[in-house]
Amino acid sequence: MHKVYLRFYEELNDFLPKGKRKVRFEHKYIDRTSVKDMIESFGVPHTEIDLILVNRKSVGFDYLINDGDDISVYPVFESLDISGVQHLRPKPLRKPKFVADVHLGRLARYMRMTGLDVLYNNKYDDEEIVKISAGERRAILTKDRGILKRNDVTHGYWVRSTKVKEQLREVISRFDLNKELKEFSRCIECNTKLKKISKGKIIDELPPKVAAWHNEFFCCPSCNKIYWKGSHYQRMLSAIEEVKESQQH
Repeated sequence: MHKVYLRFYEELNDFLPKGKRKVRFEHKYIDRTSVKDMIESFGVPHTEIDLILVNRKSVGFDYLINDGDDISVYPVFESLDISGVQHLRPKPLRKPKFVADVHLGRLARYMRMTGLDVLYNNKYDDEEIVKISAGERRAILTKDRGILKRNDVTHGYWVRSTKVKEQLREVISRFDLNKELKEFSRCIECNTKLKKISKGKIIDELPPKVAAWHNEFFCCPSCNKIYWKGSHYQRMLSAIEEVKESQQH
């Protein structure tokens, strides 16, 4: 029987049982394995990790552990380039795009309201999500940490909260997206960028009260949904502003 010592930092502790959070703990093992496999045995997906130090030296996921190793595991630094030390992922997504799993439909809509590029379809299975992520360089947003442990997944995030506003705060903070937000620039139904359209072109499609009270309109080139700044817009704007303000504290 061999042993190593591990310490997980910051939000990586969300994956651990209470007794192992924010402390250095001993772990006994029989067969020698890679540091990636050992870390993921504690429920921590490799997509959440940006730096591993073994005996104070940076290592890759393929490092084979040795008896007595002291292992420190750090989370993704999306807003901080640590490539000079060790970047375990191929390249940070400085202009992030996302694909969300079946459990995050409301989050996808809220993210689109802030102008973020998020693909979502409640018919996507894990295989399709992974294929989209790899082919389009999209980070996976999921409530299922299992998908993030797959070797072919390079960017992803396990969403902790069950409340949509908190989920939005998490994603904005985790991927450092404050400068990427552009409210109401995307269709919340299909994710396409909106285009301004003249009132005269759509006057016959508008409810009489909307036509009477509003003059600025936007249209989705893909699904033809029409948007204007009505009461629903104001409610959504208030929700987004609340989330943005929380990032400043």
